[in-house]
Amino acid sequence: MKKLIQLCFVLTATALITAAADRPNIVLIMVDDLGYSDFGCYGSEIKTPNIDVLAEGGLRFSRFYNTAKCHSSRVSLLTGLYCNQAGAESLNRGVTIAEVLGKAGYSTAMVGKWHLHKEPTDRGFGKYFGHLSGATNFFTGDDTFRLNGKKWDDFDDDFYTTDAWGAYSKQFLGEMLEEKPDAPFFLYIAHNAPHYPLHVRQEDYDKYSGRYDRGWDVIRTERQEKQRKMNLYPEGWDLAPRPKNVPEWDTLSNEGKGWESNRMAAFAGMVDRVDQVTGDLVAYLKEQGKYENTLILICSDNGACPFDRTRGKDHDPWNAESYWCYDTGWSHVGNTPFRLHKQNQHQGGISSPMIAHWPAGIAAEERGKITDQVGHLIDFMATAIDVAETEYPKEWPGIELEPLQGKSLVPIFQGETREPHADLYFQFATNRAIRQGKWKLVSHRRAKWELYDMEADGTEMHDLADEKPELVEKLAKRWHELAELDRLKAQNAAPVTDKEPPLLKKDGRPEGGGQGKKANAKKKGKEKESGAK
Repeated sequence: MKKLIQLCFVLTATALITAAADRPNIVLIMVDDLGYSDFGCYGSEIKTPNIDVLAEGGLRFSRFYNTAKCHSSRVSLLTGLYCNQAGAESLNRGVTIAEVLGKAGYSTAMVGKWHLHKEPTDRGFGKYFGHLSGATNFFTGDDTFRLNGKKWDDFDDDFYTTDAWGAYSKQFLGEMLEEKPDAPFFLYIAHNAPHYPLHVRQEDYDKYSGRYDRGWDVIRTERQEKQRKMNLYPEGWDLAPRPKNVPEWDTLSNEGKGWESNRMAAFAGMVDRVDQVTGDLVAYLKEQGKYENTLILICSDNGACPFDRTRGKDHDPWNAESYWCYDTGWSHVGNTPFRLHKQNQHQGGISSPMIAHWPAGIAAEERGKITDQVGHLIDFMATAIDVAETEYPKEWPGIELEPLQGKSLVPIFQGETREPHADLYFQFATNRAIRQGKWKLVSHRRAKWELYDMEADGTEMHDLADEKPELVEKLAKRWHELAELDRLKAQNAAPVTDKEPPLLKKDGRPEGGGQGKKANAKKKGKEKESGAK
């Protein structure tokens, strides 16, 4: 009997070890200010062969949401909560994926942009290299660079952030595999590319020099045609028109065309370099025998950015003294086929490319497909918990923990129809939205609510608010309920007057003009580069 008990104990322990060994590694890659169409596999002419291969062998999401802003997307990605619910940058009401997975036996590491309070090593990451700021010089960095919690300033003449993220990713993976060879790992890579400044390696810029001489109208049409051939969205969706403040390409002077072509070439070269580093990382995973059972997730933190804060225009973009940005003309291309941009809660602001690749975990018949099931950054925590065979904690030391909001993406990986979110809530400053099923209610800078059928009109070109006032009222009421909960929970939230949409008059126009002029005037010119929120 004693021997039988011992045998059972050994078999149970062996089973637990085997189960732990079968849990996948997770590599989560977030790019910064990259539009919905900026990867080749989402319609771009930019060369991203390594990312495209992951899409071909994995699953692409055509309706995946971010929060339209850098810091809030990072909060939601890491915690599985809405930004203010988690305590915004403080994360004081949420735990991170690294904390949860670390407790479950995973090795954890991060490289890249943090943009939150404290440091990654304070929030569950065993290893970290990167910058704590919201933006940095790609060649010379800034004084927020840290290596495992200590200040780092060993910049040499060949330093370039994207390459550094790749080098430290492989270094940390090697260290984790050596320190805990039987433990799965979680690696979070937060690229600062292609966020401004548009700093690019010259060899990457040269690949695209002259490529954009034909202008944004032609490039955008070509992207749309490529997207249609991919079946990224239905034929019935109309392409959002060029914004009124963006001139027709042919009306620009030759000098203007040259400048616009050059800065888009710099942007493209930055994306190209992200792809190169991704390919190098995949090769390393294969060398280590970790590729087959590694879940790779790739997304963007918001739509393409329309902010032109260019200075140092006379310097080449591979010179650290330069500070190029592009503006609405090219961000509109990046967000093809959608309207508006970063910060806005219309589709151009909140739509992200999202690729999931996991040879051992995505059903063979699903690989290479495009799913139109709706996902959100809050789903990453739930997905990590699911594949790691652990649980979201009921409590956490020093934190008044909020309940998890996300849902696991694993059923979608298996070809199943996942139970959708009852609703998805969106808010940044005076831009706001809510989605329930196929319906989306959205407003831009306190303008009147707009209503869209996202199945028939995913580009938000046909406002149905006047036709369905009862539905507008119902969804607006629900948005207000969620906004009030958000306000009450958030210590760092915007004032309620900036968060709530105005009351609507019977004709649908907002009270008092409704364009948020006072709030906008207060904000004008006050956004800071390194801490843009």
